[in-house]
Amino acid sequence: MNTTTLRDKILEKGHTVTSLAAEIGMARATLYRKMKDKSFTVREAAAISQALELSREEVLPIFFYP
Repeated sequence: MNTTTLRDKILEKGHTVTSLAAEIGMARATLYRKMKDKSFTVREAAAISQALELSREEVLPIFFYP
């Protein structure tokens, strides 16, 4: 998982970690922890991708490649 790219996309799409967490129904602290630990489930990755309106080409390198 590439947390740097994820953080960049969060900002690029006009979100903050706090606003993204609220949109996907996750506590801010939990989202930060999961980003730090690189431990998202497929369902969580899908929710983040949908909230940020990421294309498949954007999603794959963030969540599924080292």
